[in-house]
Amino acid sequence: MNSSSTVSAELGLRLVVPDRTTVPLLAGLEYAADDPYAIRMAFYVGNDEPVEWIFARELLTVGIVRKVGDGDVEVWPAGPDDTTLNIALSSPFGNALFEVPLSPLADFLHRTYQVVPAGQESEFVDMDAELENLLWPS
Repeated sequence: MNSSSTVSAELGLRLVVPDRTTVPLLAGLEYAADDPYAIRMAFYVGNDEPVEWIFARELLTVGIVRKVGDGDVEVWPAGPDDTTLNIALSSPFGNALFEVPLSPLADFLHRTYQVVPAGQESEFVDMDAELENLLWPS
């Protein structure tokens, strides 16, 4: 995989804590053409290893304009004229709500669609390798 088939960015965001105050955090975003449906987001929380979540690229894209997601991940615009996107995560370890600045996230998503256009994701998946991984796990 070469650099032209990956897109990465760092994003400042805010964790909303129970009393509705926010805590600034840094997240790393990564997209790779060989996994064209997924975006990896690593949340840096102190000196520990980052906490990584994998999102469907389409989920983040649709979440810019309307509420989307069910279960572990929900994404929605903060308001009609707001420049913030909300991302809610749920796991057995707890729940988290993040406020994400829309402009840098939209720029990142735009760059992913330059690498793999919408509707062409299946052309970037190595189906033989995926089947081999499913049928003969190592």
